[in-house]
Amino acid sequence: MIERIIIMTLLLFSTSCEQNQFADKIYYNGTIWTGNPNRPGAEFIAIKGNEILALGNQYTSFQGTDTEMINLERQFVVPGFMDSHTHFLSGGFQLMSINLRNVSGKDEFISQVKDYVNDIPPGQWISGGDWDHEMWGGELPAKEWIDSFTQEIPILLSRLDGHMALANSKALELASVNKDTPNPPGGIIERDTQGEPTGILRDKAMGLIRPFIPESSVEEMDAALEKSMIHAASLGLTQVHDMCSWDDLETYIRNKEKLSLRIYALPYYTHWKEHKAYVEENGFGDDTLRWHGMKAMLDGSLGSGTAWMHTSYKDDPNTKGLVVSADTLELRNVLREADEAGIQFAIHAIGTRANEWILDEFNTIVHEHGERERRSRVEHAQHLLPKDILRFYHDDVIASMQPAHLYDDAAWAHKRVEDDILQGTYAFQSLLNCHATLTFGSDWNVASLDPLMGIYTAVTRRTRDGKNPNGWYANEKISVEDALRCYTINAAYAGFQEDKLGTLETGKLADFVVLSKDLRVIDPEDILNTKVVRTVVDGKDVYVK
Repeated sequence: MIERIIIMTLLLFSTSCEQNQFADKIYYNGTIWTGNPNRPGAEFIAIKGNEILALGNQYTSFQGTDTEMINLERQFVVPGFMDSHTHFLSGGFQLMSINLRNVSGKDEFISQVKDYVNDIPPGQWISGGDWDHEMWGGELPAKEWIDSFTQEIPILLSRLDGHMALANSKALELASVNKDTPNPPGGIIERDTQGEPTGILRDKAMGLIRPFIPESSVEEMDAALEKSMIHAASLGLTQVHDMCSWDDLETYIRNKEKLSLRIYALPYYTHWKEHKAYVEENGFGDDTLRWHGMKAMLDGSLGSGTAWMHTSYKDDPNTKGLVVSADTLELRNVLREADEAGIQFAIHAIGTRANEWILDEFNTIVHEHGERERRSRVEHAQHLLPKDILRFYHDDVIASMQPAHLYDDAAWAHKRVEDDILQGTYAFQSLLNCHATLTFGSDWNVASLDPLMGIYTAVTRRTRDGKNPNGWYANEKISVEDALRCYTINAAYAGFQEDKLGTLETGKLADFVVLSKDLRVIDPEDILNTKVVRTVVDGKDVYVK
C-alpha cells in the first residue's frame, strides 16, 4: 500500500513538472537580439504568464497542446523599448490640441492658429503649439500675429522645447502682465522698444500665465493617458520614465489597472513633501507603476537662449542663460532630504555650467551622506566640457539623453555657441568610451516619441537641414547595438530594474518588440522605414500591426 502511494505521488509530481514546463505562448522563427552578451541571439521566445520561460533555437520541449504558436516570419525582435525621459500626459494633450511642430513660416503659423480657433468659443483657453522659430529663420512670433482673431480667446502656445511660449494679449490681460510687470526669478518677459510685452515668455515667466489656465478635469487627464498609451504601443514602447507633475502621478495611480505599459514616474520636486510621505506609506511601487525618482530643473534650453553656460551666447552677448530654479538653496536642501529617503535624483541640466554645477552637487552629497548606489541622473546632459564627460563614469552618474533633439538643434546651434562647446554636444560616443552609463529617451512632447527616430539620429547624427550627410561631429556616432542598449538594458538600469527588464532572458518579464527589419544589417538610412509589427508587455500583445 505504501509503495503504491509513493508511485502515485511520483507520477503526479512528474505530470505536474511536465505541465509546468509548457509555455502559454511561443513566438518562433524570429531573428532575436536578446541584449544578453552571454546569449546574444535566439530564434524563439517561450512565455509563461508574464515571464520568459525559455529562449533558444529548439522550442518543441516547451510546446504543449494548449500553447499558442506565433510565427515571427524571421522578423527582428528586441527587448521592449524604454524611453528614459517623457512628459507623457503632456504628449497625450498634445495629440488632442493644436500642433505647430512642422510650421515653416509666419504666414503658415498665423493660418494654422486661425483655422484652429475658428470653432473655439470665447473664453476657452488654447495651449499646445510646439512651434520652432528656427524653422523660419529665427524670428520670434509676437502677440500681434494672432491678436486680431483671438480677442476673446486666451492663448499660450509653447515652443517645442517647453522653455518659451507665446501668449496673446487676452492671456496677458487675464494674468495682468504688462509693461510694469518685473521679470520673475528664473524667467524673462520679452519686451519691444517701448517696454511692452511682445507675448514671448521665457522659462519661469510662463508661470505668470499658467495659474490662469483652468486645470484639466479627471476625464481629460484619463483621456490624455489613453491617447498616449495607444501611441506608445504603436512605437514599440513598453515603459516610459516620466518627468511628471503630482497630478500626473495621481492619474497613473487611478488608472493603474488599465496601464498598457510600465511607468516609472519621477514627480517634480515642488511636491517633495507629498512624495516623501507617499513613499513612507506605500514604498516605491511595483513592476507596473513606480515612483522611485524625483525631477528638478536647473536651467533652460539652448533654443530659448536660457541654457546656463560658462560663456556668453554668440547671438546675445548679454546673457549666459538662466538658472531657472528660483531658489538653489531650497533645491540643495530638497536634494539632501530626498537622498536620505532613498529617492533617486533626475536633474535637468543642458548648459555647460548647469552640468558642472549639478555634478559638483552630486559629488558633495556623496561626501556628506556616504557611498551608496544612488544612480543619480542628469537629464539631457546636452553640452559637456571634456572634464565633465569623464566625471559621469568616475562619479557614477547616469547621462539621460535625447538623441532626436540633435536632429533639430544641429541646424542652428552654431548660432548660439562656439565650436569648442559644440564638440561636447550630444557626446554619445565619448560617454561610452569613458564607460559611463548612457540612456536614451525622447523628451516627448518636445520631440517625437519614436525610439527608431532616436536610434537613427544616434547612429547617423544627420540633421533636418540635410547639411551633415556624414554626421554632425561624426566622431560621436554610435553603433546600432549601442543605441539599442541605451533604449533597453541601460534604461532598465537607470530605473533600478535591470534584474527584471532590459534584456531577453529566462525569468525576466516578457516585454519585447517585433520590428519589420533587422536594424543591425540594414542601411542606417533605412531605420526610419522600419515598422513596429508587434509590441508585447507583460506577456500580452498590446499592439499588432
